[in-house]
Amino acid sequence: QVQLVESGGGSVQAGGSLRLSCSASGYTGITYRMGWFRQAPGNEREGVAAISPGGDTTYYTDSVKGRFTISRENAKNTIYLEMNSLKPEDTAMYYCAANKGTFLNTPQWVSAATKNSNAAYWGQGTRVTVSS
Repeated sequence: QVQLVESGGGSVQAGGSLRLSCSASGYTGITYRMGWFRQAPGNEREGVAAISPGGDTTYYTDSVKGRFTISRENAKNTIYLEMNSLKPEDTAMYYCAANKGTFLNTPQWVSAATKNSNAAYWGQGTRVTVSS
Protein backbone atom coordinates (compact mmCIF):
# COMPACT_ATOMS: atom_id res chain seq x y z
CA GLN A 1 0.00 0.00 0.00
CA VAL A 2 1.37 3.40 -0.98
CA GLN A 3 1.94 5.67 1.98
CA LEU A 4 2.50 9.39 1.63
CA VAL A 5 3.70 11.71 4.37
CA GLU A 6 3.73 15.46 3.92
CA SER A 7 5.77 18.02 5.83
CA GLY A 8 6.69 21.67 5.60
CA GLY A 9 3.40 23.45 6.09
CA GLY A 10 3.05 26.42 8.39
CA SER A 11 2.00 30.02 8.76
CA VAL A 12 3.58 32.83 6.80
CA GLN A 13 2.78 36.38 5.83
CA ALA A 14 1.76 37.29 2.32
CA GLY A 15 4.76 37.40 0.05
CA GLY A 16 6.56 34.73 2.02
CA SER A 17 7.69 31.28 0.99
CA LEU A 18 7.25 27.70 2.11
CA ARG A 19 8.58 24.38 0.86
CA LEU A 20 6.42 21.29 1.15
CA SER A 21 7.86 17.79 1.01
CA CYS A 22 6.16 14.46 0.48
CA SER A 23 7.87 11.17 1.19
CA ALA A 24 6.43 8.04 -0.40
CA SER A 25 6.83 4.47 0.80
CA GLY A 26 5.16 1.07 0.75
CA TYR A 27 6.02 0.03 -2.79
CA THR A 28 8.96 -0.99 -4.96
CA GLY A 29 9.71 -0.99 -8.65
CA ILE A 30 7.21 1.69 -9.57
CA THR A 31 7.64 5.40 -10.11
CA TYR A 32 4.34 7.16 -9.73
CA ARG A 33 3.01 10.29 -11.30
CA MET A 34 2.53 12.53 -8.27
CA GLY A 35 1.09 15.86 -7.35
CA TRP A 36 -0.16 18.36 -4.82
CA PHE A 37 -3.80 19.19 -4.24
CA ARG A 38 -5.34 21.64 -1.82
CA GLN A 39 -8.65 22.25 -0.18
CA ALA A 40 -9.73 25.34 1.68
CA PRO A 41 -12.71 25.34 4.05
CA GLY A 42 -15.91 25.47 2.06
CA ASN A 43 -14.12 24.91 -1.22
CA GLU A 44 -13.73 21.89 -3.45
CA ARG A 45 -10.43 20.11 -3.85
CA GLU A 46 -8.12 21.77 -6.36
CA GLY A 47 -5.20 20.31 -8.25
CA VAL A 48 -2.25 22.62 -7.65
CA ALA A 49 0.72 20.98 -9.35
CA ALA A 50 1.74 17.59 -10.65
CA ILE A 51 4.82 15.92 -12.08
CA SER A 52 5.37 12.96 -14.37
CA PRO A 53 7.28 9.89 -13.15
CA GLY A 54 10.50 11.00 -14.84
CA GLY A 55 10.08 14.61 -13.82
CA ASP A 56 10.11 15.85 -17.42
CA THR A 57 6.50 17.03 -17.49
CA THR A 58 4.82 19.29 -14.97
CA TYR A 59 1.34 20.71 -14.53
CA TYR A 60 0.28 23.83 -12.64
CA THR A 61 -3.10 25.36 -12.06
CA ASP A 62 -3.23 28.88 -13.46
CA SER A 63 -3.34 30.63 -10.10
CA VAL A 64 0.08 29.32 -9.03
CA LYS A 65 2.00 29.50 -12.30
CA GLY A 66 5.20 31.48 -11.86
CA ARG A 67 5.00 31.22 -8.07
CA PHE A 68 5.06 27.49 -7.29
CA THR A 69 7.53 24.87 -8.49
CA ILE A 70 7.07 21.12 -8.21
CA SER A 71 10.07 18.81 -8.31
CA ARG A 72 11.02 15.28 -7.37
CA GLU A 73 13.92 13.14 -6.27
CA ASN A 74 13.09 9.61 -7.31
CA ALA A 75 16.10 8.17 -5.50
CA LYS A 76 14.51 9.44 -2.29
CA ASN A 77 10.89 8.74 -3.30
CA THR A 78 10.18 12.36 -2.48
CA ILE A 79 8.44 15.24 -4.20
CA TYR A 80 8.56 18.90 -3.27
CA LEU A 81 6.46 22.01 -3.77
CA GLU A 82 8.36 25.27 -3.55
CA MET A 83 5.83 28.04 -2.91
CA ASN A 84 6.91 31.66 -3.33
CA SER A 85 5.04 34.96 -3.28
CA LEU A 86 2.34 33.34 -1.20
CA LYS A 87 -1.08 34.98 -1.09
CA PRO A 88 -3.88 34.70 1.48
CA GLU A 89 -5.90 32.78 -1.12
CA ASP A 90 -3.24 30.03 -1.01
CA THR A 91 -4.40 29.20 2.51
CA ALA A 92 -5.57 25.59 2.53
CA MET A 93 -4.79 22.05 3.55
CA TYR A 94 -2.29 20.71 1.04
CA TYR A 95 -2.35 17.02 0.16
CA CYS A 96 0.27 14.95 -1.59
CA ALA A 97 -1.11 12.40 -4.03
CA ALA A 98 0.14 9.55 -6.17
CA ASN A 99 -1.53 8.36 -9.35
CA LYS A 100 -3.84 5.39 -8.95
CA GLY A 101 -5.18 3.96 -12.18
CA THR A 102 -4.44 4.61 -15.82
CA PHE A 103 -4.62 8.06 -17.35
CA LEU A 104 -3.52 9.41 -20.69
CA ASN A 105 -1.44 12.23 -19.25
CA THR A 106 -0.77 14.27 -16.14
CA PRO A 107 -3.50 16.90 -16.66
CA GLN A 108 -6.04 14.15 -17.16
CA TRP A 109 -5.00 12.52 -13.90
CA VAL A 110 -5.17 15.84 -12.04
CA SER A 111 -8.69 16.44 -13.38
CA ALA A 112 -9.78 12.94 -12.37
CA ALA A 113 -8.26 13.11 -8.89
CA THR A 114 -9.81 16.52 -8.28
CA LYS A 115 -13.26 15.00 -8.70
CA ASN A 116 -12.69 11.42 -7.51
CA SER A 117 -10.59 10.46 -4.50
CA ASN A 118 -10.23 6.95 -5.90
CA ALA A 119 -7.94 8.25 -8.64
CA ALA A 120 -5.09 8.71 -6.16
CA TYR A 121 -3.36 7.59 -3.03
CA TRP A 122 -3.46 10.45 -0.52
CA GLY A 123 -1.38 11.76 2.32
CA GLN A 124 -2.86 13.15 5.52
CA GLY A 125 -2.24 16.74 4.50
CA THR A 126 -0.24 19.67 5.79
CA ARG A 127 -1.78 23.04 6.56
CA VAL A 128 -0.62 26.24 4.91
CA THR A 129 -1.86 29.55 6.31
CA VAL A 130 -1.00 32.85 4.64
CA SER A 131 -1.90 36.03 6.47
CA SER A 132 -2.28 39.44 4.87
